[in-house]
Amino acid sequence: MATKGLSIIVRSLSSTAVSSQLVKPPIQIFGLEGRYATALFSAATKQKQLEAVETELTKLQGTLKSDVKFREFIHDPSLKRQVKVEGIKQIAAKLSLTPPSSNLLGLLAENGRLKSLEGVINAFRTIMAAYRGEVPCEVTTAKPLDDATKIELEGALKSFLKKGETLLLTTKVDPSIIGGMVVTIGDKYVDMSISSKIKKYTDLIQSAA
Repeated sequence: MATKGLSIIVRSLSSTAVSSQLVKPPIQIFGLEGRYATALFSAATKQKQLEAVETELTKLQGTLKSDVKFREFIHDPSLKRQVKVEGIKQIAAKLSLTPPSSNLLGLLAENGRLKSLEGVINAFRTIMAAYRGEVPCEVTTAKPLDDATKIELEGALKSFLKKGETLLLTTKVDPSIIGGMVVTIGDKYVDMSISSKIKKYTDLIQSAA
């Protein structure tokens, strides 16, 4: 979608006659979900409702996971678009959502994009994390890290941060990597696993055969 299309989304999410000029987010997220999340960030910023919108969308995401009927309503392709639009209006009113959140749901329903709701929420939460200076980091190891190693690793990873940024470290165990670790920090990805080294050497041997 071109800049003009994004401006249309921004206007649609705004409940006031404020200029459709985009308030740029701290990071750029591509794809359909990124465009809607970016427009939502802009609209919520203008209306000074960023934190409220984030709280509402986080709760809505939880409902998507826990409420089967709601999830089926969102993803059911057999329901007519107008039925979904009316249903979403009722849901937004029942939950007393802020205008930006309510307008987001309505716009997704009108455009037949409700199935992308969770992706939009994830994209918006990523933007908000960057807005607060939070840098997500996921470390995958073959075995759980002990506390001492985790503290040492966290200290090393913080050296990659800029002034004012905060590290949000999560760890995951995946025995298939055999040893070493896989690190994702912000938009950087580093594979230091033994399994990747084995694959590299296997590929070299096969290419030389």
